[in-house]
Amino acid sequence: MRPGIDDDAGKRKARPRVLVIEDDDEIAGLVAYQLTRARYRVETAADGAAGLSSLHREIPDFVVLDRMLPGLSGDEVLRAIRDEPATRGLPVLMLTAKNEREDRIEGLEMGADDYLTKPFSPRELVLRVDAILRRAQGERLAPATGARVLSAGNLRVNLGSNAVTLAGKRIQLTPTEFRLLKTLMERPGRTQSRRQLLEAAWDADRGMADRNRTRTVDMHVRRLRAKLDEAGDWIETVRGFGYRFRGR
Repeated sequence: MRPGIDDDAGKRKARPRVLVIEDDDEIAGLVAYQLTRARYRVETAADGAAGLSSLHREIPDFVVLDRMLPGLSGDEVLRAIRDEPATRGLPVLMLTAKNEREDRIEGLEMGADDYLTKPFSPRELVLRVDAILRRAQGERLAPATGARVLSAGNLRVNLGSNAVTLAGKRIQLTPTEFRLLKTLMERPGRTQSRRQLLEAAWDADRGMADRNRTRTVDMHVRRLRAKLDEAGDWIETVRGFGYRFRGR
């Protein structure tokens, strides 16, 4: 375990903690430096086993995860995070040197909230962490009582507890999948472009909504449909534009 960079020990508890799991010392140092400048507490781990060990000691607020790690791969780490109830909703941004479309789809299907291909812009990495974490923290702080519930047929989305049920059975969604479903269900029958969904569900600004980012929407919709089973058909593709929630 390599120590993270921390420039203000007196305020550590008030600042979100990011765990960076990356075997390249130079990249790990760059990511830690940029995130620390953005007022995050940062810890780094040089391999997957060390990263999981750190997770078990103290669950962070966010994970930046390299896909190609020695020993325990990033894919295996991500599966472990999503399989464990205590970390299932933990936001994860995956870093990867693999830039083929199918490689990115695999990472997103396993549960990554977003991805960045190497080489990447340090500023863009910070912006993506900011956006994903801001959404995730807002959801955790939402009141659990008197909450609004979105419904369609036997599908229920509780905006207070962030619980999604289908025919009374709990559906486990990642934070990004939950935001995407919420955005679509709040606008029933209204076609939403990929750019609109990106800005609403990912809280991305227009400068980040490039072609690769909008393709991320397609990957998450595909995964969301699969988890919703028959209710997944209620998310309709509007060819050449985006998606809409038809409901029932």
